[in-house]
Amino acid sequence: MEKSRLIIFASLVLVGILITQLNQIPNLDKQLVQVKADLKQTKLSHKKSETIVSSPQSQQDNVSDSTKIVTAFVKTFSNQPTSSYPETLKDMASQKVINELTQTFAPSVTFSDKAHYEVPMVAIKNAWGSDLEYLVVAKSDAQSVAYTITYDTDEKQVTNMSRLSLKGTFDNEK
Repeated sequence: MEKSRLIIFASLVLVGILITQLNQIPNLDKQLVQVKADLKQTKLSHKKSETIVSSPQSQQDNVSDSTKIVTAFVKTFSNQPTSSYPETLKDMASQKVINELTQTFAPSVTFSDKAHYEVPMVAIKNAWGSDLEYLVVAKSDAQSVAYTITYDTDEKQVTNMSRLSLKGTFDNEK
């Protein structure tokens, strides 16, 4: 009799444990799905970081292509009338930059029909990340103008720029 009570008690305890474990299966499934999603995100992030670190050639090509686009951008706005900016710069720069150029930069810089600007210097200030920062000098026979330009490699366009003052080195050079 004593043994049968002990067996019944042990059976009830085991059934209780089994029921508890079965009730936790949905929660464990949810946790498994979340962990798999986190793992997938971590792998993607790691792969992107690994690509940048393990293949600097890819980043170098990205910077090289961006530098060409920034150079073409400066040549385009330096040698075009301000009225053509919305059309000629629409694929190269954000609307904010085009508005700044039209309203702020152009009136303070002499862009005449006879002046032709070259871009003798394009220097990279920050080459890592999706936003590349450049220092660019545009030079004509009469004047030189310097800009800091931010190029977003994800959006493939200039997203910010500001004009710098030049002292000495490029002023009135021929």
